[in-house]
Amino acid sequence: MTKTEQLRVTTWRSKVLQHAAAIGNVARTCRRFGISRKSFYKWRRRFLEHGDAGLCDRARVPRHSPRATANDVVSKILYLRQHYHFGASRIAHYLQRFHQVRVARSTVHRILTRRGLQRLPANQKHRAHGKRWQRYEKPQPGHRLQLDVKFLERIAGSRRRLYQFTAIDDCTRIRVLKIYDACNQRTAIQFVDEVVRRLPFRVLVVQTDNGAEFQSHFHWHLEQRDIRHVYIRPRTPHLNGKVERSHRVDDQEF
Repeated sequence: MTKTEQLRVTTWRSKVLQHAAAIGNVARTCRRFGISRKSFYKWRRRFLEHGDAGLCDRARVPRHSPRATANDVVSKILYLRQHYHFGASRIAHYLQRFHQVRVARSTVHRILTRRGLQRLPANQKHRAHGKRWQRYEKPQPGHRLQLDVKFLERIAGSRRRLYQFTAIDDCTRIRVLKIYDACNQRTAIQFVDEVVRRLPFRVLVVQTDNGAEFQSHFHWHLEQRDIRHVYIRPRTPHLNGKVERSHRVDDQEF
């Protein structure tokens, strides 16, 4: 209810009370204005206790809600929405996975709606494109494997740098990753051997960027295993888009 509507209701109720006081008959006043005597006495009691403010409509929410979502869970939901722009389903899965809190997707959506966060900011909204891009994927598992390295933050109290090697199949989206304490051709060879061993299908092509860890020793190691190794063009990380996107999700969630 807007302020104008609230003022109109308050003025009308005040007029009802004034009319009853002028004629000294509550029953006739209630018949004239079409209200019950119970409502009349309720408004008069509130007026005597709080003045004109008592004639305003009060919130109809219950005073106690023992099954309401806890405040700390609501804070987590709002934080994930404002800082990571997660949707309701993703927030529910995130809370269950990392905080062991089970919240229904509908509950998350209702909380976001109450706070006015059901829509993303303008810079995060979907924008129409004149020409839609075409998503591509290989028709056969193992036809092409995207491989890349992600630099991890140092562990507190340690000077050792860690590196996450990630491989993702272009068809099935199966992802294999492993952490190493060095980023060179030796660890890259160890990782690709581990990937080939763990995948349930034969790998035909491995695609990487032009990093130093994917140079001649790594290249010829794959050729000896009858796996073709291809490089993407320099300064075109979008050509390794699936593995790059997976690293972005890792940054957001971890």
